[in-house]
Amino acid sequence: MRALITGASRGIGAAIALQLTRDARAAGQTVRLAIGATHPGEHLANLLSELKSLGADAAAVLGDLSDPAVPARLVSEAEEFCGGLDALVCNAGILGPSSLAQLDIDSWDRLFAVNTRATWLLAQAAYPALKNSCGAMVAVASMAGMQAHPNSGAYSSSKAAMIMLCQQLALEWAADGIRVNSLSPGMVHTTLTDRLYQNADVAARRKAIVPLHRIGQPEDIAHTVAFLLSPGATYITGQNICVDGGFTHSLMSTIPGMPKTD
Repeated sequence: MRALITGASRGIGAAIALQLTRDARAAGQTVRLAIGATHPGEHLANLLSELKSLGADAAAVLGDLSDPAVPARLVSEAEEFCGGLDALVCNAGILGPSSLAQLDIDSWDRLFAVNTRATWLLAQAAYPALKNSCGAMVAVASMAGMQAHPNSGAYSSSKAAMIMLCQQLALEWAADGIRVNSLSPGMVHTTLTDRLYQNADVAARRKAIVPLHRIGQPEDIAHTVAFLLSPGATYITGQNICVDGGFTHSLMSTIPGMPKTD
């Protein structure tokens, strides 16, 4: 397994790196991972150390994906380190809460630059290597790209665009043997959202509206990404997999007076 994973220093990205390592080692494969991050730091250093302890060769590739020159450089560095690429995981993303009426152009452009444009530029740069390996790509979108999320600024729009981008890439690259899918997480408890879930009332109310009655963990997303990159998913392309405990499609169950069974 030779993979570039962006936004991978912690949270969902780190969980994906660890899962790919465990799965590849269990299959008797060598593992070389390029871990994308904006800056060096403690989380990144700890992840690299853990990956190496699990038997992976791992190295950081650093850069701000809002810079249009960075995606191609990260791919080039990843290919050099890994000796090619079997997988590209576009996990990096940013938020920018705002009403659309109050949103400024710079904020709109930055979210689209990181969440959508960088995904396209990473894919474009990785295309020759993925074609050579008949590899696969997974982009981490959001349930907010499937349902409008009020006051999320350009986030919902950028993630919806990412989902469509992946569907178009899947069709254009199918003849080359490259599979492209996206994955839309629901509510997930990560290091970035931990402060929110420290509020017991908010955590309980969120759990109550999820049909599976729990908040997702980074590992829930990582398992699905690993599957989409695995031999078990070789006939799956152009799909957006929603990993949200059933929340996104639970609207009908909230209608008062709906029939219930004992």
